[in-house]
Amino acid sequence: MKRKIFYSFHYDEDRDRVAQVRNMGVVEGSPIASDNDWERIKRGGDQAIQAWIEQQMKGTSCCVVLIGRNTASRKWVTYEISEAWNRNKGVVGIHIYELKNLQGYKSSKGSNPLDNVTFTQGGGALSSVAKTYDPPQYDSKEVYAYIKNNMAAWIEEAIQIRAKVG
Repeated sequence: MKRKIFYSFHYDEDRDRVAQVRNMGVVEGSPIASDNDWERIKRGGDQAIQAWIEQQMKGTSCCVVLIGRNTASRKWVTYEISEAWNRNKGVVGIHIYELKNLQGYKSSKGSNPLDNVTFTQGGGALSSVAKTYDPPQYDSKEVYAYIKNNMAAWIEEAIQIRAKVG
């Protein structure tokens, strides 16, 4: 059974890399807003963005944070991670900087956005309980294969971690 998950990422910088992960077909993900849709949502202000995120998270069991160079600095990524955890969803981070974008360029490793979220049960950084994976390969095709071969297990593990932490 494929899990339905919510993807959290830096739209402007990483949408090409995220599209590769989504197209792996390992899990069912919430749809990504098109450029025009995202601009329309943003014009509605913070409440519209929060409502959109809430709608996209419905029926999901895990938030997969696809981490690029500047993902950790994004306000809405932090919000999405917090919302997912507070709604009892698993949370897992995956670094995607070694995947090439459509222009054939890789990025550089960014900070872990799970470090920026405090969870109330333990009072520490969410990264102290939720896992983040950094594929050990450097070749974009090998990174792709590594993520594809492991993502379903990482998601299941994240859901189990969330259930244990309570």
